Amino acid sequence: MSIPAIAIRNLGFSYPRQEEMIIDGLSLEVADGERFGLFGPNGAGKTTLMNLMTGLLRYKKGSIRLLDHEMNSRAKRVNKLFGFVPQDFSFFAELSPRENLSFFGAWYGLNRVQIKKRSAELLEVLGLTAVEDRMLHTFSGGMKRRVNLAIGVMHHPRVLFLDEPTVGVDVQSRHAIIHYLKELNGLGTTLIYTSHQLEEAEGLCERIALIDNGKIIAHDNLGILLEKHRQEGLEGLFLGLTGKRFRD
Repeated sequence: MSIPAIAIRNLGFSYPRQEEMIIDGLSLEVADGERFGLFGPNGAGKTTLMNLMTGLLRYKKGSIRLLDHEMNSRAKRVNKLFGFVPQDFSFFAELSPRENLSFFGAWYGLNRVQIKKRSAELLEVLGLTAVEDRMLHTFSGGMKRRVNLAIGVMHHPRVLFLDEPTVGVDVQSRHAIIHYLKELNGLGTTLIYTSHQLEEAEGLCERIALIDNGKIIAHDNLGILLEKHRQEGLEGLFLGLTGKRFRD
């Protein structure tokens, strides 16, 4: 039996000087090689959970294991096992795509030959070769999103976390990003994805979890959940289980 990409057991977390637990008693498992979606209303806890899974936050109780490595006590080498594409841009806007990839490639521990080869590969597949030496602050939103993705996968991660990877982009960039993510997954990379683009998510995610008030309220194959709750799409399922009231 293969080791799960992510195994969460009885997770508990609260922010400093805050008595209320943001996440309490949450358990979740993502199989190696899955395309997994995590969804919920604003304030439900999904961004906090993503930050816990990637080691940006430390949990108070329970366990998160990434490919059987405990995240609270992980060694530095574990960082090379996963990539993170955050909603906020994670690059140097005064540098070019090629310069950014060189910097982050070295940060990941790649040598010069590896950096040059991988950079050329990513710039080509994400349609950035013609602008590889332009400063990023001159780029459109869609181009910046593609650079953000390239940085996150520079080191061939086995698990890739994606927080709103296509927010604010044009249709062409969205198509290119989703197509490339499916290619990565076909090569064995586990995808853990969160977004408010529910129609996009339907085409990408095989299994999903809905989170609300720091708890998992639904978790299964998307088709099974739609049939169980008599919904035709993810948006209907989302509203049916989390309600239609405004969330801040």
